[in-house]
Amino acid sequence: MVLSGGALITSQALVARYAGAVETKDLFGNAAKGSAKQPVSDIKGPLNILLVGIDPRDATTAPLSDSIIVVHIPRGLKQAYLFSIPRDLRVEIPPFPKTGFQGGTSKINAAMSYGSSVGNGKHDVAQGFDLLAKTVGQLTGIKHFDAGAIINFNGFKDIVDAMDGVTMTIDQNVKSEHLQPNGKPRPRRPECADNRCDHPYIGPQAEYKKGTYHLEGWQALDYVRQRYGLPRSDYDRQRHQQQFIKAMAEQALSKDVVTNPIKLDHVLRAAGDALIFDGNGHNVVDWGLALRGLRSDDMTLVKLPGNSLFNGRSYIGEGLDPSAQDFFTSVNDDSIASFLVDNPSFLQKL
Repeated sequence: MVLSGGALITSQALVARYAGAVETKDLFGNAAKGSAKQPVSDIKGPLNILLVGIDPRDATTAPLSDSIIVVHIPRGLKQAYLFSIPRDLRVEIPPFPKTGFQGGTSKINAAMSYGSSVGNGKHDVAQGFDLLAKTVGQLTGIKHFDAGAIINFNGFKDIVDAMDGVTMTIDQNVKSEHLQPNGKPRPRRPECADNRCDHPYIGPQAEYKKGTYHLEGWQALDYVRQRYGLPRSDYDRQRHQQQFIKAMAEQALSKDVVTNPIKLDHVLRAAGDALIFDGNGHNVVDWGLALRGLRSDDMTLVKLPGNSLFNGRSYIGEGLDPSAQDFFTSVNDDSIASFLVDNPSFLQKL
């Protein structure tokens, strides 16, 4: 987006303005290893980027990763492949000495929580990201992530609003668990004030019908957060989140945004407020330069096959099909394109 603005980026001051707008933190524990002091080389493929979406929480609440997406960019930097890790996937979470966590089997969205404690009842999402990245790396065989970002879901809303909405194709009828048709929260049943009910809300629900619509920020965010009542539950939600990211990229790179200096400035500032970024020594402008050739048409959405797991009648999480390991091998071999030709069922429907 910065580079597409062209005329806007005419001075070091403006480059610094947008690079400085994004909060940067050590998300991979590199500072403790001393590697943050090492000189960095140019950004070259293949690349793996870890994106984690969270609800905003205060520092006294352990964070959970509600959305986990890996972006693989092959050598040549001409394509991008996105795949989601189910938030309820049962995995082995490795030990994490910083918090005293001994390791164990749990849902993957808990990894950030197990890694976030910094003492005195406080939690740090950046430190939690480190354990989540190690867990995703152990699952996929990715030994090193080249960049990572924590995305505040409410920040997504502000980005969409700064673009005056986003055009999305809704592929199935969805009812909102959380919001009314006017965007206000649905009231809770009195007996569910302690959050112990599976479906604590009452009253009219916002609805999203099949078709192509231009959505406001609150509508887009609400739509991609829904999983209750969907045939494939979280797998449907993963698909909608990937579709949303692609739609956002298309909207952000449209002439309506990149040729409008005021709107572009608003979008870039909103994006800065929504992100915590670690580019492993490179700032967001460096990454913009490296990936300047990518557009939404170059993004391929990938779905990982899996099913729910039960202990008796009790739901305990999700499990991936063994064929997912073959896909992970193609990620590490930088041969996803060939894998998808041979395994078209992994292609996500648009």
